[in-house]
Amino acid sequence: MQSRLDMALSRARAGGASAAEASLSASRGLNVNVRQGAVESLEFQQDRDLGLTVYIGQRKGHATTGDWSDAGIEQAVAAALAIAGATGEDPCNGLADASLMAPPAADLDLDHPWDVDADAAVDLARNCEAAALAVDARITGSEGAGVSSHRGISAYANTHGFFAARRGTRHSLSCAVIASVGDDMQRDYWYSNSRVPAELMAPDAVGTKAGQRTVARLGARKLATRRARVLLPPELARGFWGHYIGAMSGGALYRKASFLLDRLGSEVFSPLVSLRQAPHLLRASGSAYHDSEGVATRDRTLVERGRLEGWLLGSYSARKLGLQTTGNAGGVFNLIAEPGTLDFDGMLREMGEGLLVTEMLGHGVNGVTGDYSRGAAGFWVENGEIAYPVDELTVAGNLLDMAKQIIAVGNDVDVHANTRSGSVLIDGMTVAGH
Repeated sequence: MQSRLDMALSRARAGGASAAEASLSASRGLNVNVRQGAVESLEFQQDRDLGLTVYIGQRKGHATTGDWSDAGIEQAVAAALAIAGATGEDPCNGLADASLMAPPAADLDLDHPWDVDADAAVDLARNCEAAALAVDARITGSEGAGVSSHRGISAYANTHGFFAARRGTRHSLSCAVIASVGDDMQRDYWYSNSRVPAELMAPDAVGTKAGQRTVARLGARKLATRRARVLLPPELARGFWGHYIGAMSGGALYRKASFLLDRLGSEVFSPLVSLRQAPHLLRASGSAYHDSEGVATRDRTLVERGRLEGWLLGSYSARKLGLQTTGNAGGVFNLIAEPGTLDFDGMLREMGEGLLVTEMLGHGVNGVTGDYSRGAAGFWVENGEIAYPVDELTVAGNLLDMAKQIIAVGNDVDVHANTRSGSVLIDGMTVAGH
């Protein structure tokens, strides 16, 4: 991979580029899906890609190819140079500063291959689905169970002389089933994912939880529109924090398309909220020693007890804003919402009465204003305990208001996700029903 990258960069320089950067990635994977005991799909996947960006002064051109031969690389270089020659100058174009490149670093223990062949993966998926179907006679259908295993390697180099590569794996089990009583039909799912196969939930445990979640939704009631507390479990809290991460990102900021614009240093969140980046955790989903431009990543505090402390910038967006890159080209690396003291049951008790959301529908979030409105289903909670399932709801508010109204963050954290967060309890949102 290094020799292929070296060739791409040297050809770009020879063709007139003043600077260049290139990345390579290769991956192999197995995906199996079983439905009603029969193999619905079986996929072996092998991909590879080379991406090259060249700069002629402050003109930029980019090209990609899956052909790593000499001829394929030369064609990609020629295409990137031609594009650069046809584009206008942008004073913010260029590589990140050479002084910010990541130094050589220790292994982050991200590579854990799973010795599972197609037959074994089919058996695992069948066991997972069978466990779900066995939960209750009211489970009458299945959307299937899946097993996925992927291993890849990626490398990045630029004309500063920087080169780095890393290997990594990701594995998962999942299941979704359907329960029905008369005209009432409900669907739910569960999953487990990890870089390490031994850390996955057992297939029958995944299936059992999927079945239990599905049956629990039978008999869902409608709610009248009201103002209520809302509890987001960890799997939904991750997406909730993602709206704020998007608003902290350089592209949204320099385009003035962020509801957090001009709020750096302000008390944006509840004082119970602290968000930080921890990019060097062993085995973690989002771990990396450098971002997509080779800039060293580092531990960062983004929100400290409610106060917005930092943006997420790559070199281009930083220049547009008159700032320096934060080493976040490509996003955030292991976002951690500092947990409180309550487990999930404790969060229910803290809520007392309100809506536990277990499913979100639609994408009704305005990144400019922070207005938030999404379809939802879940459970109504009374006296700190789940009372009955509910559906056909909309939860609405504004992300700035919701940030202030966070009254607890749980300690029920899924450590295998790029965003590590427990449940999030919001004091008041509009829950729209009939």
